[in-house]
Amino acid sequence: MKHLIREVFQEEGYVFATGAADIAREAGHTRPARLASNENPFPPSPKAIRAATDALQNANRYPDETNGEFIAALKKRHGDYRFVASVGMDGIIDTVIRTLISDGDRVAVATPTYSYYGLAVRAQGGVTVSVPRKEDFSVDPDVFCRDAKGTKLAFLCTPNNPTGTTETIETIAHICENYEGILFLDCAYIEFDGTDYRPLMKRFDNLIIGRTMSKAYSLAGLRVGYAFVPEWYELFYHRAATPFTLNMVSQAAAAAALRDTVHVKTIVSVVQEWRKRFIDECPYPVVPSGANFVMVDVTPRTAGDVVTELAQKGVIVRSCASFPGLPNHYIRVSIGEPWENEAFIAAISEIYRI
Repeated sequence: MKHLIREVFQEEGYVFATGAADIAREAGHTRPARLASNENPFPPSPKAIRAATDALQNANRYPDETNGEFIAALKKRHGDYRFVASVGMDGIIDTVIRTLISDGDRVAVATPTYSYYGLAVRAQGGVTVSVPRKEDFSVDPDVFCRDAKGTKLAFLCTPNNPTGTTETIETIAHICENYEGILFLDCAYIEFDGTDYRPLMKRFDNLIIGRTMSKAYSLAGLRVGYAFVPEWYELFYHRAATPFTLNMVSQAAAAAALRDTVHVKTIVSVVQEWRKRFIDECPYPVVPSGANFVMVDVTPRTAGDVVTELAQKGVIVRSCASFPGLPNHYIRVSIGEPWENEAFIAAISEIYRI
């Protein structure tokens, strides 16, 4: 019966960083350094944990379909913007595509970048148009607008996954002014950089800014994503969204996490400190990053070889070979707990000396 499956799903799906974990396990490492998935190694805010625990008492009921508590917390944290929420950033991406894209519609994607954009577009019947980044992995706004002409939707990630590159506010404003479609700005890692694109929402009605509670707020396991949206678009998003998208535990934890500003500031400070150490102490060139990870150029070795060697030493990182547009000599390394970070610096230094 496999012939009944749509062609797009006959192909390979999202690539997870699981191979390195298997290699580390086979090498006898029962507690390897897990630096492959851009996770926050620190637990959630105690306030978020308490709120989630309390919410479980009412798990027999459906959650608030308006995500009211979470949206209210977002407004208190960010100001009077329009917000929508879903199951992770991926849920936001899926719903935005659903509202805009029909069979054959073209969607621009600044590459190399997060591969899920392309998968989600194809799943909706759309066609992706790759807009190449510059040599330093930043986006040329004129090239972007030229190559994206005629598309209904465009994805641009900043700080970009996997390069860590952050775009200037001026670049994003230029694109919004000259692009006739909707620009989806994926800011999953923005807390670690600090560039503030939010005021652009007051200037442009073709901009959506996606964010997540998975990274800086340590709630990856609860899958909470949200987005700043134009007022005119909000109604259509809700029409396309899955009913009762966020469960009540996720909503409660996310709202409480937003209120604990001290907790997230501490995490961001630790990440920024270790990011600088990675850049300073890694023997291979490190691409400047605004995220909670760095991308390392391991030339003349291949990414696969270095990932394997690091895994054998008990350090799990991500090969960037599966990211369209990147040559096979880049690895992505998340910032983890201090002992994990020390393990990476020691292991990569050993490999470099061989």
